[in-house]
Amino acid sequence: MVEEAIQNHEDYPTKKQLWQSLPKKVMYQTFNVILDYLQDSGKIIIKDGQIIWIWNPERIRELAAKDLLVR
Repeated sequence: MVEEAIQNHEDYPTKKQLWQSLPKKVMYQTFNVILDYLQDSGKIIIKDGQIIWIWNPERIRELAAKDLLVR
């Protein structure tokens, strides 16, 4: 649910705005764990408090087809 919200809007100015926009209530501690996971997995970045979706699996497939190493 959190991942879909970020992906559909591409960025949020603050964590609080994202948390409040979720269709179902999530405990704030759980919400922070989810954001940590998404950041560690390379799907989002948090820069100056703004949450930005950066995951692009199509681009990764293109690079893998060219035998480039993707990290």
